[in-house]
Amino acid sequence: MLYRAGMPDPRFHPPPARFAGQSLACARGFRLVFTDLSFALEPGGAIVLTGPNGSGKSSLLRLMAGLLPPHAGQMWWAQEPVADDPVQQRLRVAYLGHLDACKPVLTALENVAFWAALARPHGADGAAAALEAMGLGGLGDVPGRFLSAGQKRRLALARLLVAPTPLWLLDEPAVALDDDGRERLEHAIAGHRAAGGMVALATHSPIGLAGASSLELERFRPGDAEVL
Repeated sequence: MLYRAGMPDPRFHPPPARFAGQSLACARGFRLVFTDLSFALEPGGAIVLTGPNGSGKSSLLRLMAGLLPPHAGQMWWAQEPVADDPVQQRLRVAYLGHLDACKPVLTALENVAFWAALARPHGADGAAAALEAMGLGGLGDVPGRFLSAGQKRRLALARLLVAPTPLWLLDEPAVALDDDGRERLEHAIAGHRAAGGMVALATHSPIGLAGASSLELERFRPGDAEVL
């Protein structure tokens, strides 16, 4: 079942803790993407990453997810350095990148049930409710290859609702969504935060996130500095 907004989410074990990074630098190839960047996320908090293409929004999300090591600086979950246990950090995170990871031969329901089962025992029980929450309730039996771009994005977002992770990292989550899809995304994020979850997202589109802080990546651009 999906949790109720405003109630502690029993799927978070342990409950969310403060997630922060200090003096972070990110290198791609032989160039620095950003440097001397710091952030802090409290339970229920949200950060919106902004900046032009190439400023490092996606790289920062991947770094937060543990998919990319920082070139400099450090991140902490509570008082524990993330680098000390990168596997544990990946278990805390639901990462939604540019690709929707929709299996074309599986139905919409089977796609979400597959991800739910990976996340927790008997997790498939919440798959139908997650589809309904994202406006796909009538498309559960439709194979992924027949879904539109917007429907595939809704399907990817439905996976978040059955994943027991305290930290959502979302890269352009509103891409291909219509007004209804955007409203459902905002509602899902609000429910996650009300239960104590945290969100960091990169977007070029306006998304309603009450009380969210903003992090402008362009401020941390190192110019033409190269990695030695």
